[in-house]
Amino acid sequence: MAHTKKSPRFTRRSFLISTLSPFVAAAPALALTEDTPEPGVQRNVSSFRTHDWQDHFDTLGAGLIISDTTTRVLQHWTADGEMRIYPTSVPLTDELTKRGYTEVTEKRANPSWAPTPSMRERNPEWPALIKGGDPSNPLGTRALYLSWQYYRIHGTHDTRKIGRRSSNGCIGLYNEHIEEVFDRTKVGTKVKLI
Repeated sequence: MAHTKKSPRFTRRSFLISTLSPFVAAAPALALTEDTPEPGVQRNVSSFRTHDWQDHFDTLGAGLIISDTTTRVLQHWTADGEMRIYPTSVPLTDELTKRGYTEVTEKRANPSWAPTPSMRERNPEWPALIKGGDPSNPLGTRALYLSWQYYRIHGTHDTRKIGRRSSNGCIGLYNEHIEEVFDRTKVGTKVKLI
């Protein structure tokens, strides 16, 4: 009896995955510039809703960040107008975050983390401090400290949180994305959470 080898099943899904995988891996964030043709056209494949920075700020200054807690996306513009889009985690509830204008006051690589007083009240079993570089550190590899006490834009080692309501008030990004934003962001960058 002849033994025949079955060929792998070809599906539309397998075709798309094999075709798009190299591009997704090579491009950690979507980049747009002021010179991008057809302004306002979304270039990514998700349902991110983008914002025009001019609707929120007068000038680009040192750069701008808009974080949309509804669509769970962060847009970052450099001073020269290049814009990149990143998926984020957002607060568990509306009561846990602030909305409005703030700015980046400090940048820390491998920041230590300590729970806020309200976190300690809700979760007394949490440790008082987790040092930077520890895989259990909720701030991941980088953090942008905002002018609002206790609020940060930071990385996370727990990639399941991205795209979800999962934080205690901060905006979280994949570690590779916050490292990119961190390198491109200056202290004084204006930020708006909407």
